[in-house]
Amino acid sequence: MFNFFVLQQHGIADVTDWMQYHAGTFRECSKGVWMPTPRELAIRLAEIYGHEIDPHRTYPTGVALSGRLRLAALENEIEPVSTLAAEIAQPLFAGDEVLPDQAPCLALACFSDELAEVKPDSTAAVFLAAQADRFEADPDIRVEDFFFASTLLGRAFRATGNVSFESRLSAFYAAVDTMQDNGLFWHCHQAPYFWGRGNAFAALGLAEALTYVLDDALRSRLATMATTHLAALAGYQHESGFWHQVVDDEHSYLEHSATTMIGYAIARGITGGWLPAAQWTPIVERAWEAAASGIGRNGEIVRVCIGTGPMASIDDYLERPASDGVDARGGGFALWFAVAMMSLP
Repeated sequence: MFNFFVLQQHGIADVTDWMQYHAGTFRECSKGVWMPTPRELAIRLAEIYGHEIDPHRTYPTGVALSGRLRLAALENEIEPVSTLAAEIAQPLFAGDEVLPDQAPCLALACFSDELAEVKPDSTAAVFLAAQADRFEADPDIRVEDFFFASTLLGRAFRATGNVSFESRLSAFYAAVDTMQDNGLFWHCHQAPYFWGRGNAFAALGLAEALTYVLDDALRSRLATMATTHLAALAGYQHESGFWHQVVDDEHSYLEHSATTMIGYAIARGITGGWLPAAQWTPIVERAWEAAASGIGRNGEIVRVCIGTGPMASIDDYLERPASDGVDARGGGFALWFAVAMMSLP
C-alpha cells in the first residue's frame, strides 16, 4: 500500500492516472511511506474530524462523532470523548438550535444513541427520537434515504424501544423498487444511473438497518437485499480495491467515499454474521488498502465526489467534480471504516 499525498511530492500529480493504475505501477514507490494500520488511521482521523458541528448541520458531523465514540470505547477512553461529544452537541440537545427539515441534516443525529448509552442523562436519545419523528423519505426512492431512514429510524428504535420506528423502516424498504437486474440501485426513478456513492449509501443503509432491527421477517428481507446488492458490487470492484464514480463504468474515476462506505458495510456484515468471513474478508481488505492509500497524514482525502443530487444524464455523473483535501464527508466515513476494520475477527 502507498500514500497518494506522498507520491504527489515525488511528481506524481495526476489523481486519475494514479487511481487507475496504482495497483501495480507505484508499488515500488511505497517503500518507506506511511502505511497505517486501521487503528493508527482511526486515531489520526479522530484527531481531525468530529470536533465541531459543521456549518451546514449535516450527517458527516454525526458520522465523525459516532466514529470517535466507537474508537474511544475500543481504546478505553470513552469518558473524556463522550463528555466532549456531549458538549459539542449541547446546543442541539438543549433546543437552542433546531436542525433543518432536510434528511441529510436530521441524520446528524446518527451518533446520539451511542452517546446516550454512555451518558443517559445527556438527552441524546430524546434528541434522536425527535429527529427520527421528523424524517420523511423522498417518494422518488433516492438511495441516500436508505442511509438516512436506517440510521434515524433504526437507531431511534434501539434507543427508545418504540416499535413504530421499526415499522416505519419496514415500510420504507417495502417501497424500494429501484434494484435492477444487475443487482445495483438507481440513484432514484428520476435518475436511473448507478452512481457510486449512491450505491454505497444503499449498502450502508442496509447494514445500518440490520444492526438495529429485531423483527425476524424484516431482518430476512433486508439481509437478502443486502447480500444480493453487495455480491453485485463485489463484481465491480476495481483491482486496486476502489469502486468507480459510476459503478458499472470502468472508465469513470475511482471514488474514495463510495469505497469506504461499501467497505464499512461489508465489515459490518462480517461482524454481524450475515456475510461469511471467508468469502468477504479478502474483498474488504482490498477496499481497506485502497481507502487507506488515499488518505494523507493530515486527514486529506483523495477523490471524494462532491455533493450530488439526481443528475439529468450519465455524463453529469461522469463529469461530476471530486475534491482532494480535508473533507468532512470523506473523513467521517473513513473513520467509521477504520474502526470497523479494527473490530474484524
